[in-house]
Amino acid sequence: MIPIRGNEFRIPRRGKSGSICFSCHRMLVPNKMKHVICTGNVGVEQYAELLALAPNVHVVAGDYEDASTSFPETRVVQVGLFRFGVMHGHQILPYGSREAIARMRRKLGVDILISGFTHQNSVDLEDGFSHINPGSITGAMSAQSDQVKPSFVLLAIQDDRLVCYLYELQPDGEVEVSKTEYTKPTGSVQANPSLMQSLLT
Repeated sequence: MIPIRGNEFRIPRRGKSGSICFSCHRMLVPNKMKHVICTGNVGVEQYAELLALAPNVHVVAGDYEDASTSFPETRVVQVGLFRFGVMHGHQILPYGSREAIARMRRKLGVDILISGFTHQNSVDLEDGFSHINPGSITGAMSAQSDQVKPSFVLLAIQDDRLVCYLYELQPDGEVEVSKTEYTKPTGSVQANPSLMQSLLT
């Protein structure tokens, strides 16, 4: 595992009935992270597991929720200088459209939009777009593909700089890590305080 300086948080994408794969689970050391962000479809047991990982756990509702859970559709999470908009992603229409994703990011007034839904990871950090899909940490199948590799994202933040590490389980059981760096541009989108208040309640 790569040593990281500054604030850290990981973004698991949990399937309701799935379990975190062993290779990924051994990298999730409790209390080594400050935040965990999850893009939905979490049951009570999985939520309790996430709470054991970090002091701040942020979960949104998915498209298939356990009746005993009640999470908001969207969240805005502030970590250092960065604002993250979090949602499951089934609300973005048409899904995968860069314009629709960018529009949602602007609507939430955030620097980076985090969404799941496809179970396929992607990291696209560029000015005016800035979207992360951490994939599925359980490797759960999706409507788009039955060939899903378990994956998650770790973000390290220091001032206006963000380093994104994408962890993806390979067929041989090894975890491959790729890295993307991003610097927050001057004069980035600022959140609308009244909208942010309504999203957080």
